[in-house]
Amino acid sequence: MKALFLIITLGLLAALEAQDPLSFPLETQDITGTWYVNAIVADNDLPKERRPRKVSPVTVTALDGGDLEIMFTFLKQGQCHEKREVMRPTEEPGKYITNEGRKHVYIFELPVEDHYVFYCEAQRHGKRFRAGKLLGRNPDVNQEALDAFKKFTQREGLPQEDIFTPALMESCDPESD
Repeated sequence: MKALFLIITLGLLAALEAQDPLSFPLETQDITGTWYVNAIVADNDLPKERRPRKVSPVTVTALDGGDLEIMFTFLKQGQCHEKREVMRPTEEPGKYITNEGRKHVYIFELPVEDHYVFYCEAQRHGKRFRAGKLLGRNPDVNQEALDAFKKFTQREGLPQEDIFTPALMESCDPESD
C-alpha cells in the first residue's frame, strides 16, 4: 500500500512539474550576456515616485566557481551610478546569494524563449522585501512573457497592480530624465 501511495504521489508531482514550468528554477541554461528589464514588481508598496522610470540593460557575466556578476546603471538624484553585484550559487539550482547572504536571488526560466524572472528576497531596514523582474533578450515587451510573469508574481503573492514597465535607458544621461 505504501509503495502504491509513493508511485501515485510521484506521478502527481511529475504531472505538476510538466504543467507549470515556472515552478522550478534555472538549472543549466546560459544566462550570460545582455538582458533588458521588461517589467518590475515589488511587494513593499514602492511609491510611484521611487520607482525607476528608466533602467539600463543588465549585463550578466559568468565568473569562476559558478558565480555570476550582474551589472547595470541607474539614475539617482540626478547622478548616474553603476551597480555591480556578485551572486554566489547555493546548493539549490537557480538560487544565488549576494550581499553576504542577506539577499537571495532566484532565477526562473519562463516558457517563452529568452525570458527569465529574477526574483529577490531580502531584509531591508528590518522589513522583508520581495521583488521580481522580467528580463528578455529583446527590449520590446513580449506579451506572452508578460502574461507568464504575471502568473508567476500572482503565485508568489506579489501585487499585480504594482507591475510596471520602465523605459529603457541606453546610456546614463541625467539631462534626459
